[in-house]
Amino acid sequence: MNIEKIEVGILKENCYVVSKQEKVLIVDPGDDKEKIINLVGNRKVLAILITHYHFDHVGALEDLRKYYDAMVIDYKSNKLQLIGPFNFEIIQTKGHKEDSVTYYFKKEGIMFVGDFIFEGTIGRCDLEGGNFEEMKKSLKKIKSYDKNIILYPGHGRKTTIENELLYNDFFKGDFYE
Repeated sequence: MNIEKIEVGILKENCYVVSKQEKVLIVDPGDDKEKIINLVGNRKVLAILITHYHFDHVGALEDLRKYYDAMVIDYKSNKLQLIGPFNFEIIQTKGHKEDSVTYYFKKEGIMFVGDFIFEGTIGRCDLEGGNFEEMKKSLKKIKSYDKNIILYPGHGRKTTIENELLYNDFFKGDFYE
């Protein structure tokens, strides 16, 4: 599986183009639809994955959905998904927003986490739909997964669960007490 990142919009949101066998999933098309279309090229878009519905993550969603005639996968979808050559689980990771989800590709050892986790910190919980207590529950849940999983956030650089356990204060035990 190949993962390409493109920064889009005024908040430099990470949109990911995930490909396998010339088939594509687009994760969080925040803005700049032409940049995304150019990156996808002639490959076939099977679906668009949304980690949460903040403007910086869905700005180009409707245009791309129509352009590619692609289905949208989000928090209302079934937990397990098999779309073409892609197999992934949808994990509820509320906290940053009530509709936040993480897409877990177990075979590849990767997660697309949106604004749930960033390198060294977590997403804000003080915006509309945010909830600090839900964030704690979601962090506790994610800590139980394999430490080698690579996390692809909605902004900034990728990280791993292991790195966050070592360096992110929100992953420390006393945060939950």
